[in-house]
Amino acid sequence: MSPRSRRSKTEAKRRSYAREARKYDQDIDFWERKLFGPEHRQWACSRAVGDTLEVAIGTGLNLPHYPPGVRLTGLDLTPEMLAVAETRAQSLGRDINLREGDAHDLPFDERSFDTVVCTYAMCSVLDEVKVIAEMNRVLRAGGRLILVDHVRSTVKPLLWLQRIYEFIPSRTKGEYMTRRPALHVVAAGLEIEEGDRLRAGVIERLVARKH
Repeated sequence: MSPRSRRSKTEAKRRSYAREARKYDQDIDFWERKLFGPEHRQWACSRAVGDTLEVAIGTGLNLPHYPPGVRLTGLDLTPEMLAVAETRAQSLGRDINLREGDAHDLPFDERSFDTVVCTYAMCSVLDEVKVIAEMNRVLRAGGRLILVDHVRSTVKPLLWLQRIYEFIPSRTKGEYMTRRPALHVVAAGLEIEEGDRLRAGVIERLVARKH
């Protein structure tokens, strides 16, 4: 994908998420209760330590689940999402540095964080390989990448439905149902320390360490 094409598609995503910011919590709550399961955010955030970056923090739904000692930075593409996250952080009394930015080009120096967390976002980024490379870049040696996302099912009839969904031309966010970020995490040289798949293989969660 050319830089110009990516910029154009990124801007389209920004506009789409801006429209959804007010109702995002309600929409994702439905999917987490009915399909994904509500327990995965706590699973991911409880494993964060030290200086932690959450990529695609959205409206800040993970904020209640981070341990008190975590020093948190949150990045998102959409100012409207970040405004909701800021309100949530204030209501929780949580100190957080919120930044607007693109996951494909993280605005942080190399080796800036002990932990990088990303939940339910790798399914919609334009280039998952580039995003994983960026998250790896900003991790310190010994740091951990924590991912939770919906991926291709291990049950064939459900996988077929996922593939059909991906070809619906009316989709505006470009959300992919059949990706496997874990494969690219391994290819990037990180070592998976924890990992499992749940809900007919639709949910995959992992913790990977940078050497």
